[in-house]
Amino acid sequence: MNPFFEVSSLPYHLPPFDKIKDADYMPAFEKGMEDQRKEIDAIAKSGDAPTFENTIVAMEKTGRLLTRVQKVFFNLNQSNGDEAMQKIEAEITPRLSAHNDSILLDSDLFKRVETVYAQKGKLGLDAESTQLLERYHKMFVRAGAKLADKDKARLKELNTQISALQTAFRQRVLAATKEGAVVVEDVKQLDGFTPEQISAAAEAAKARGMGGKWLITLQNTTQQPALEQLTNRELRQRIFEASANRAQSGASDTRETVTKLLTLRAEKAK
Repeated sequence: MNPFFEVSSLPYHLPPFDKIKDADYMPAFEKGMEDQRKEIDAIAKSGDAPTFENTIVAMEKTGRLLTRVQKVFFNLNQSNGDEAMQKIEAEITPRLSAHNDSILLDSDLFKRVETVYAQKGKLGLDAESTQLLERYHKMFVRAGAKLADKDKARLKELNTQISALQTAFRQRVLAATKEGAVVVEDVKQLDGFTPEQISAAAEAAKARGMGGKWLITLQNTTQQPALEQLTNRELRQRIFEASANRAQSGASDTRETVTKLLTLRAEKAK
């Protein structure tokens, strides 16, 4: 049984991480998108007059399975991901983008949202409900719901391409950060580090098959915390250059990806 297919029985519905496997994600994503599409279709094609309850509240209740798997997958992938999860990420992000567009660019659904929004001053909604209605309307408009069909089609293409490039960028930066770790062969160069930091550097090197050496891994910042402590100028320079120049060469080079992203985002903004 896929652990995402039912609500967790743990306190606060926390994910049952001990039961979740990499193979569970894609089936949950696919079923989650399928279920939400059916829920959205039922709202968009309803023969009942649009109301706050049967349109806005109803939309708010859709996609619960998809929400469960997305929260777990993307949080875990960014904090403790592996190669298998990166492959899933590369495959699923463009599909999720297309799925979101199928909802936010749904003309029938937006007509219902606009109908309710036009009546917001007469509905007697409390502040929370009014904010929810306004948020949904703004979300649809900013997503392109008022565009002509031709422009909607192009926007969908742009969103899919941008989603794929963003994933490629993130994964290349992650790889470059790992590849940029600085190897130290003389412990004397680590002057300024605490014994605990030196021990951690030795363990990091050992984990990568470099026993007897020390490894200073890069953080996701340009200025590395180690620079403040280390007294060896040459080592500080190596660390700074490894950090500042990462993702600018080899398989992890992101410059072409960034250029493409800027071009596509400029067209999308226009």
